[in-house]
Amino acid sequence: MTLDEHVVLLNAAGEAVGTAPKAVVHGTDTPLHLAFSCYVFDDEGRVLLSRRASHKATWPGVWTNSVCGHPLPGEAPADAVARRLSYELGLTAGHIELILPGFAYRAVMPDGTVEHEMCPVYRAVVAGDPRPNPDEVGDARWMPWKEFADDVTSGLLAISPWCGEQVPLLTALGPDPSAWPAGDPAGLPPAARPGRTT
Repeated sequence: MTLDEHVVLLNAAGEAVGTAPKAVVHGTDTPLHLAFSCYVFDDEGRVLLSRRASHKATWPGVWTNSVCGHPLPGEAPADAVARRLSYELGLTAGHIELILPGFAYRAVMPDGTVEHEMCPVYRAVVAGDPRPNPDEVGDARWMPWKEFADDVTSGLLAISPWCGEQVPLLTALGPDPSAWPAGDPAGLPPAARPGRTT
């Protein structure tokens, strides 16, 4: 990805209010912006975990969900999921589905760097194993969903703050990730809804 990649800035209602370069948006006063998280599963129901590259600006070297990122201005979040899956993990998803349309969070690193996102959560199903891009991903591994969720909720597995907040919401949807109900696109931030004009 190029250094001039931009993210979509949001107001408290989730409406687009501008853009900013991704390379400079994260700091001690990070503005609210649009993002996504995706949990990738294989046909055995295992979830793919990724460890953020050690040189990442936010939460370097930390294990997290399969892929996270920022839709480009005018890009649908599901398209951004597909783009980042290919770029970060060398994967093509057979199916990408919205699960948690309204997830948002704010987290602060020990050095004061803030992450502040409206971050819809998606589920994807892939065939094959990842080919991590070392610019983005330090490591990747498959794990049975129940084992992963239990380890996160019990504190046995150190995980990114957004993933730590998402997992209880996902487990509340049921024990089988393939049976989670699809989220309503009407619950997305307005800037991410289908048919938006911004």
